[in-house]
Amino acid sequence: MTKLFFTDKQLVGLDISNTGIKVMAIDTKKWLVLGYGAMDLDPTLIKESLEGNNNYLSDNIRALIKDKIVGELPSDHVVISFPTARSYSRTFNMPTDVERHLREAVELEVEQYVPVPASTLYIDFEIIERRKKDITVLMAAVPQVIVDKCLAAVENAGLTPVLVEPSINAVAHLLELTEDASMPTVIVDIGPNSTDIAVLDSSTIRVTGSVSVGGNNFTHDIAKRLGVTIENAHQLKVLNGLSAGPRQAKIKAAVEPSLSIILAETRKVMRYYNERISDQRKLEQLLVVGVGSNMPGIGDYFTNDLIMPARVANPWQQLDFGKLPEPARQFRARYITVAGLASLRVGDIW
Repeated sequence: MTKLFFTDKQLVGLDISNTGIKVMAIDTKKWLVLGYGAMDLDPTLIKESLEGNNNYLSDNIRALIKDKIVGELPSDHVVISFPTARSYSRTFNMPTDVERHLREAVELEVEQYVPVPASTLYIDFEIIERRKKDITVLMAAVPQVIVDKCLAAVENAGLTPVLVEPSINAVAHLLELTEDASMPTVIVDIGPNSTDIAVLDSSTIRVTGSVSVGGNNFTHDIAKRLGVTIENAHQLKVLNGLSAGPRQAKIKAAVEPSLSIILAETRKVMRYYNERISDQRKLEQLLVVGVGSNMPGIGDYFTNDLIMPARVANPWQQLDFGKLPEPARQFRARYITVAGLASLRVGDIW
């Protein structure tokens, strides 16, 4: 990326997920939220926008910026996140003598671990650690069509894209700034319809995973098991959850099948880190974020099942909404990714 003829402006975060779009701007010197907004969208039409030719995404980005902002956005320069499930990120160790042919070695890793042709991907990599006998390489790959469609939608909406990254990277950035995430940390981001898992170590996402199970699954599981409406199931989830009480056993039994899928992928990501990346550093904690983290007792559930300290992260104590009305408590978690994007400074990119 070049800075020729480019003027730095305040950055605005734009989160494009499978279920909607969110936008936020933050004065990072004061941690003051300048403006924010969100729109829920049709997942099928979003998918078509990211893979086909409709204008659904760009039209709704334009509508969000025009009509749905609480406060003000200071510029048209946006940093964009796209669904982590559409990306592939791995860290691996290689002998030092491979460095002379590093691109070829990385492409062999891509062909081995990424289930789509390398010719259809944007592939990037960097050496993040050096030792006497080997190096640690971070690799990221994403389908070219996803990045191209995101950029086109943002530009068609009248905005200037500055950076594009997977949503889990933005989450990790925010947690580093607002939580004690300096130690090797597992991040579990439970969205409405999917969950992203990552290991954050030394300010770098080392490995990621994703499953198509999220907070909405918990709600439907409770509704089906207890024979209640979706609305009542949601209330049971956010008010009772997995905390001790007369309904704990029934709610736990309802959501355990979905939680077991998330836990299985979490163990898989942790095993990859332990076996292929680190033979010295130990995973110290697990942080749960996202809309699915609003189920009481979920931190303790992960602690007991994985036998490691786990808790729900709370970055909102760092953000000051000033005179702006804050999002309702039950909706705050949906803004964690876009807050991570908005907390990036221009210098972090250049």
